[in-house]
Amino acid sequence: MTDYDAYPTPDHFILHISDTHFVENRGKLHDIVDSDANLAELFEGFDKSNTRPEAIVFTGDIADTAAPDAYERIRALVEPIAERYGSQLIWVMGNHDERAAFRVGLLGEDGTTEPYDRVYDVNGLRIIALDSTVPGQHWGEITDEQLAWLAAELQTPAPDGTLLALHHPPIPSHLGLIRLFELHDQPKLADVIRGTDVRGILGGHLHYSTTDTFAGVPVSVASATCYTQDLVMPFPAARGQAGAQSYNLVHVYGDHVQHSVVPIGQFPTAYEMSGEVLEKFLAMTPAEQLAAVQASVGAE
Repeated sequence: MTDYDAYPTPDHFILHISDTHFVENRGKLHDIVDSDANLAELFEGFDKSNTRPEAIVFTGDIADTAAPDAYERIRALVEPIAERYGSQLIWVMGNHDERAAFRVGLLGEDGTTEPYDRVYDVNGLRIIALDSTVPGQHWGEITDEQLAWLAAELQTPAPDGTLLALHHPPIPSHLGLIRLFELHDQPKLADVIRGTDVRGILGGHLHYSTTDTFAGVPVSVASATCYTQDLVMPFPAARGQAGAQSYNLVHVYGDHVQHSVVPIGQFPTAYEMSGEVLEKFLAMTPAEQLAAVQASVGAE
């Protein structure tokens, strides 16, 4: 480790994506949004990095109306990418999904209708997909049976801790529309996870990026890849906008978890520094670095 290395390399790297809302027969969502193209553009942009996630987590609303062909299309797009990255695929139920269609279309399983709760081991990091959906409703709930199952699972700590992934994040929203569709009975969930090895909660549903804490645990919500909420509409009005879509990078370190928001799309270059140039810069002494920066500023 050199003098400038304040932190070690992260132990785990996760790609967190939410609310893709693929439409039946590849239609346009709200007659304007091409959900398929947006997700494809996400991966086209991410491919430019030299990093590969250990897992790709989709926190719900995979299909807009649970149409079979919507699940087939997203699976056809994402599975080859996950295989190329060497990533586990982790799907989470959303309120626009239906359990039977979700299981058949994404997992190739029988179309049963019980909650889709599942535990994944990502090289020592435990990720628990928790089904917060209520059939036929847009608000969320976790049943007493699910909470008992979760409590039993969390009794045994994982080597690198646990991330909980669910669609309805257990945090408030300042938007009037979202208040109608929140997760109910949140104190019950708080009682289960408080004091356990849960290090972070990944959510979706809101169609905008935000962070908070719940029962002492950091919560990170990934925005949608389809459309996003205009956050400066006068209360309680709502406006979905075909822009500002993003996804999150999740880096898990020994003592903390970092969430970074990445916008989808291509943007004008303000400046660019190659990896080779940066390595040379980092190899300089502090005095040489300062001189190089001053020379660069002077050149502009």
